[in-house]
Amino acid sequence: MTDIEINNLVFDSRKIEQNDVFFAQKGYTVDGHLYINKAIELGATVIICQELPQDIKTGITYLQVAAVDTCLAIMAANFYENPSSKMRLIGITGTNGKTTIASLLYQLFKKAGYKVGLLSTVKILVDDQEHKATHTTPDSLSINYYLNKMIDAGVGYCFMEVSSHGIHQKRTQGLDFDGGIFTNITHDHLDYHETFSEYRDVKKSFFDALPSSAFALTNIDDKNGNFMLQNTKAKKKTYALKGIADYKTKILEKQFSGTLLKMNTTEVWVKLIGQFNASNMTAIFAVAELLGIEKFEILTMMSELENVSGRFETIISEEGVIAIVDYAHTPDALKNVLETINEIRKGSEKLITVVGCGGDRDKGKRPKMAHIASQLSSQAILTSDNPRTENSQTIIDEMEVGITSENYKKTLSILDRRQAIKTACKFSNRGDILLIAGKGHENYQEINGVKSHFDDLEEVKNCFNQLKNK
Repeated sequence: MTDIEINNLVFDSRKIEQNDVFFAQKGYTVDGHLYINKAIELGATVIICQELPQDIKTGITYLQVAAVDTCLAIMAANFYENPSSKMRLIGITGTNGKTTIASLLYQLFKKAGYKVGLLSTVKILVDDQEHKATHTTPDSLSINYYLNKMIDAGVGYCFMEVSSHGIHQKRTQGLDFDGGIFTNITHDHLDYHETFSEYRDVKKSFFDALPSSAFALTNIDDKNGNFMLQNTKAKKKTYALKGIADYKTKILEKQFSGTLLKMNTTEVWVKLIGQFNASNMTAIFAVAELLGIEKFEILTMMSELENVSGRFETIISEEGVIAIVDYAHTPDALKNVLETINEIRKGSEKLITVVGCGGDRDKGKRPKMAHIASQLSSQAILTSDNPRTENSQTIIDEMEVGITSENYKKTLSILDRRQAIKTACKFSNRGDILLIAGKGHENYQEINGVKSHFDDLEEVKNCFNQLKNK
């Protein structure tokens, strides 16, 4: 029987209530088919599954589908009356830059007077109302739930981070995107994707699915930029710092207080720092113009944009030490941040980098991260990040493999992250620069499945206060 009234859509059997639909998803670590009977006991009257159970119960409707993930995404959109079709939804994908671009587009469109939504790693915003984010791309039900709340709040634009996990797990199916942005693709998530080419192709599938009414904007400084556009029906647009593109930016001046950019033919001073942020700002300018905001209004608002939490976030101690907290947790992101600092600093100051690698994640990047940190810093301190269920010392040992003999003497390993940050502060003098990399906006550290409060920015501030009071 399919002509029945349902209460809610649920994929977590623990949350089932009477007359709910249960989606038996085959997850990365858990198979929802194992919980079908539990869902029925709790009141589910409809079961959507890929494999019918042997024990078919009377009074229960079973729907066998080819892909439960896809079915969930499409039904979630329909359940909430397709909220994405009632707004301008823009998706941002790529290894680095997603959070910065999505968050700054939110800022810019708020400045322009619009009601705006944000779905990001850092937070979810329904215009001015903030909700906690748990994933880069939420599950299909959560996406449509929040998009529906945005419609109720009168939101006309929403900027959304689109992760490779989200695309691969079909969380973005059934959404009506008006535009897609590709930032770059580098070494990451190879614990999840079997190969780099699979990781790249998953991201490409997002652009393949865009409708002809949308735009596809890609960074052609990345060698995969044009690859993303090959099969898309969307209007193709490009941006770059180096190559020839529809939106071209040149860096004219760099300081720790900001950057002077020439965007196409017009100069603008922005508060963000670094080549990677110049690229991000180019994407932001392009999207705003493609969505109809006038060029000079965009540039004026861009000059007022504030940096995103945990992205090149800078504080200066009373003793004149500069500390930078950044989310850089991939080799490419770490290299970009360190090169940016080295380009701006005068050369006599020390650059001390504290960096770790997360547990239960791509192990291949560990020696690369350590090599980059030790190569591009005056002093590198390897430490724990979020070890999760792995042994912290094992992670650091695997990082140390990347330290070459000429950099060995300027590299320390300190297991405790708080102690590593304290040590970096003690090593620093006036004018020196500390980079605390890897966790950025995160306010916790996860060890053996337990999350404890830990905030890099707070730790640095505490260290600076302790040194001041000595």
